Amino acid sequence: MAERKFTGKHALAVFVGAFGVIIAVNLVLAYNAVKTFPGLEVKNSYVASQEFNERLKEQQALGWTVRAETKGGLLILHITDESGAPVEVSELQAVVGRATHVRDDFVPDFTFDGTAYATPATLGKGNWNIRLVARDGNGAEFSQRVPFYVKG
Repeated sequence: MAERKFTGKHALAVFVGAFGVIIAVNLVLAYNAVKTFPGLEVKNSYVASQEFNERLKEQQALGWTVRAETKGGLLILHITDESGAPVEVSELQAVVGRATHVRDDFVPDFTFDGTAYATPATLGKGNWNIRLVARDGNGAEFSQRVPFYVKG
C-alpha cells in the first residue's frame, strides 16, 4: 500500500472545515439569541435610572416579602408584610414565564383567598419567574421578579 502525503490541499480542507464549523455554530447561536430575546425592558433607560431610587424607597417602605410555590396544580403567591401577615393588594399584575424565552409566558388570574394569591397552572419542570407589579391602597408600587423552581 502506498503512503499518502499530506498536501497543501489537505491542509486547506482541514482549515476550511474547522473554521466552517466554528462559523456555523456562531451563526446558529446568534440566530437563537436574537429569536428568543423578549424585547426592551424600559423605553428610556436614562429616565428609568433617574426614578429608580425613589421607586426603591417607596417599595422598601411597604416592607413586603414575596414567595412563590406550586402545589396541587396551583401556583401560589405569598405576599406578606414585615410581621409576616398576608397582604391583600389593591392591584396585582403578573407575567409567569421562563427566564430564557417568552414562548411559555402567560398572564395568570390570581385570586386572594385570605392568606395568599392562587391560580391554576400547569408548569413544566425547571426554573420559572413571576414578573410582578402590585399596588397598595395608596397606589405605592411594588415591583419584583420572583424566581421559583418546579420539581419534576
